[in-house]
Amino acid sequence: MSGHSKWATIKHKKGIADAKRGQKFTKLIKEITVAAKDGADPDSNARLRTAILKAKAENMPKDNIDRAIKKGSGELGNATFYELTYEGYAPGGVAIIIDTLTDNKNRTAADVRSTLTKLGGSLGATGCVSYMFQTKGVITYDAEKYTEDQVLEAALENGADDVTNEDGVIEVTTSAGDFAQVLEAMQKAGFEQDSADVQRVADQTVTLDNEKANKVLKIVSRLEDLDDVQQVSTNLELPEDFQEEE
Repeated sequence: MSGHSKWATIKHKKGIADAKRGQKFTKLIKEITVAAKDGADPDSNARLRTAILKAKAENMPKDNIDRAIKKGSGELGNATFYELTYEGYAPGGVAIIIDTLTDNKNRTAADVRSTLTKLGGSLGATGCVSYMFQTKGVITYDAEKYTEDQVLEAALENGADDVTNEDGVIEVTTSAGDFAQVLEAMQKAGFEQDSADVQRVADQTVTLDNEKANKVLKIVSRLEDLDDVQQVSTNLELPEDFQEEE
């Protein structure tokens, strides 16, 4: 399991994910709005279909989804967002990628740079770390609800690439293009996911000691708190004895 996925699981178990659900909805609405610019029909717009599935996985109300689609397609006025990606390094040489959607490029650039540098990171040139990552679909299930064999059989039968089981979390990975198909098939088969997203997954990870790992996770958390940031990806692998600093 990727370090970031493990960190997301820790947050979920602590209830932090629920506390930030409103913020998560705001980011998903942006994603749906941008995707809908290429067409309001999810059957012919794969990006929109994926965005809607991610929103539904977070239990977003249908009215919110429909409103975002109408906003993106121009039915409720025009919304302009720019997709910007920043690359750089966190403490310990960890690679970091920040994907954003913004209506103000200057504000976003300043916020991202400031957050990184204040916490010991740095921005790099475009392409400096993105070659280390692949874009994949990641769907997780509670190992207390399903066995690994149950998930494995259903997932591979429906086009998933891999299934792993770690720390009570069963993680299904897919190609980005197969994410929607696999998620829908798993739902139809009766599997209720804990999370579902399209993420940047590192080809190789870096393991740091507890202190440095916490510094990286602090940067990730602060960046995720920025309104314009959609997703933060790193190649950090949390150590086996990891303990989160309060």
